[in-house]
Amino acid sequence: QVHIVEFGGGLVQPGGSLRLSCAASGSITKIYAMGWYRQAPGKQRELVARITSGGSTTYADSVRGRFTISGDNAKTSVYLQMSSLKPGDTAVYYCYVAATQGYWGQGTQVTVSS
Repeated sequence: QVHIVEFGGGLVQPGGSLRLSCAASGSITKIYAMGWYRQAPGKQRELVARITSGGSTTYADSVRGRFTISGDNAKTSVYLQMSSLKPGDTAVYYCYVAATQGYWGQGTQVTVSS
């Protein structure tokens, strides 16, 4: 059984910062990459940022320069440091783990509002 646990969402004012964390545990043989996706109401789920087991990172154009993705040495946790948040960043953020199959977290709400 695989467990994907996310935490760190919440309400923040525009210009503020939040840090999301995601930890994977259980029967996962090898993780190739971990990432964060987000889905706003009425919109499709989209990639926010991704990091491979080798440390290569990918960012959506809309967050590049504001968000930073990182992982731990064990390659089972991933973090998303979000800065200069905008109302357009409001969404449910999902952690994704790419292993021999893909796993999704339950999602954590991020709301950027004054």
